[in-house]
Formats: sequence, structure tokens, C-alpha cells
Amino acid sequence: MHIKKLFSTAAVLAAFALGSSAAWAQDCPHGDLDSRFCDRDGDLIADTPTDPAEQIDPDTLIFAYTPVEDPAVYKEAWSDFLTYLEEKTGKKVIFFPVQSNAAQIEAMRSGRLHIAGFNTGSNPLAVNCAGFSPFTIMAKEDGSFGYEMEILTYPGSGIEKVEDIRGKQLAFTSPTSNSGFKAPSAILKADFDMIPDRDFEAVFSGKHDNSILGVANHDYLAASIANSVRDRMIKRGVITADQTVSIYKSQTFPTTGFGVAYNLKPELQDKIRDAFFSFDWDGTSLQEEFSKSGEAQFIPMNYKEFWAVIRKIDAANGVSYSCQ
Repeated sequence: MHIKKLFSTAAVLAAFALGSSAAWAQDCPHGDLDSRFCDRDGDLIADTPTDPAEQIDPDTLIFAYTPVEDPAVYKEAWSDFLTYLEEKTGKKVIFFPVQSNAAQIEAMRSGRLHIAGFNTGSNPLAVNCAGFSPFTIMAKEDGSFGYEMEILTYPGSGIEKVEDIRGKQLAFTSPTSNSGFKAPSAILKADFDMIPDRDFEAVFSGKHDNSILGVANHDYLAASIANSVRDRMIKRGVITADQTVSIYKSQTFPTTGFGVAYNLKPELQDKIRDAFFSFDWDGTSLQEEFSKSGEAQFIPMNYKEFWAVIRKIDAANGVSYSCQ
């Protein structure tokens, strides 16, 4: 009798535990997000914790911009905006010069990065694995935005069209870059039946400026790049327009997505958003640098809609957002 009662009690407890677990799982849907996060509103972004004890309000905010080029260039470019961000939040803001997309994602995942601009291809991984909550992108004065992936070569390389890359070398930037790897891989496979290692040698330069300089200096026969980076390099005088030739130009993709760590206090998130949308670009270091590629303002964006094409490219490439 005691044994029966023991089993009966255990069964009740087990049923209660299972019921509680099921209720919690239903209350905290994840979608493609890491299991640490919830997405109750279905916007594909981690919800801010409702428990104030799980929200953070750091005295110093860390900001990082995607490592498309030498971080030293962008530390100066962002200086006026970060000063304004300090005024709007009442907190010290430090520029964190990350060297790779992976390092930037890991910094936010581990809680060492609070505000960031992640490149196009890294946005889904940052959202799903690091709790990145993007809300804005740069746009031109007329509200248009984005960039194209281009495949570059140099004059006299012997490459005049995409098919000429067969049997030769193509430089990518990094596996997490949209224009530097994901988009060209999907396009080359779908439109030209060309696959890395089978049809051409794939090499990785690390960053867009490395690839562009590599082509301009004849270190690489060809490279896939974001044309916004090339345009800024030309206007800064790093390369001249006649040093590279474009043999392919893609559809327009969304550019760098800016946002915050999901667990910042809601009031702090509001102040950061306000800083982006109220910042006056005229005469600032931000305008001086990003006007080179036509950007003139921050506009609101919706990750679920704006990044749909990027998630489709990832799906076509068999990319999964593993957070291990």
C-alpha cells in the first residue's frame, strides 16, 4: 500500500512537472532563436525579459560597428554620434574595435556588447544566437537604402564575365558575410552552376577592404564585395575607380542593421532608439564618412520583413543558425 501511494505521488508530481514544462514552452516560443530567448510576439527577435531582475542597465555602454574595414577608420567616423549617444543616455559610451564578425557576435552573446551595427549576413546569426534586437538602418536622403553585391576583377585580368572564373580563383570575405560569401555562393550555384572547390578555388580575405585592395593590387583575380564599401574607399582615395572592373551586380540588399542587446532596460532601449532617430547628421564625422556611399539618415526597419531575402539566401545555402 505504501508502495502504491509512493508511485501515485510520483506520478502526480511528474504530471505536474510535465504540465508546467509544456505551459512554459507554450508561453515562451523560440522559433529559430536560441533556447535562452522567447519570441511571444512573433517578430523573430528575442523579447526583452519581463522580469526587471533579468534586465541590465550598465553604467558604460559598449558600441561596435561591423568589421568591414580597418576599425580605426570607423572609431573616428562614429565619434560624433557616440558623443550624442552619451548625452541622450547619460552614460559613458565606448567604441569597441572588433576584428571579425564572429568576435562581434560572441561579444554580444556574452554580455560584453550593448549596441551594435551587424553586417547584412551576420544579422540573422546575431539575432538568433546573441539576442541582438535590430531596429534601424542607414538610408539615403530620399529614404532609399541598401547596397549590391558585385564581383570585381581588374583590367587585363582575362576575366570578362562570371563564367571566366571557372578554374581560377575567387576571393570571398568571411562565411558570415552576405555579399562577401552567402549571396555570391547562392547566385553562382543557381545561375551559373558554379560551386566552390569544384569549379573554382575559393579563398577568404577576412574583410571587404582586403578583398577590394587585393583585386586592385592584382593579388586576387576576382572577389565578391559590397559595393558601398568600394564606393567609400574610392572617395577616400584608398583606390581609384579604374583599378577594378565589375562583372556582376546583384539585386539590392539591406545594409548594416543597428540595434541593441535584447535585455537592456526598456527605458534605456528607448533612449538609444531616440538617439539614432534624432541625430542630426549635418557637419558630423558620421556624415563625412557615410555620405561617401550616399547615406544621410537612420530610418526604422523591421527585421522580419527587411531580412526575409537574407534568410532565403541562407536557406538556399543550407545555412543553419547553430548557437553552439
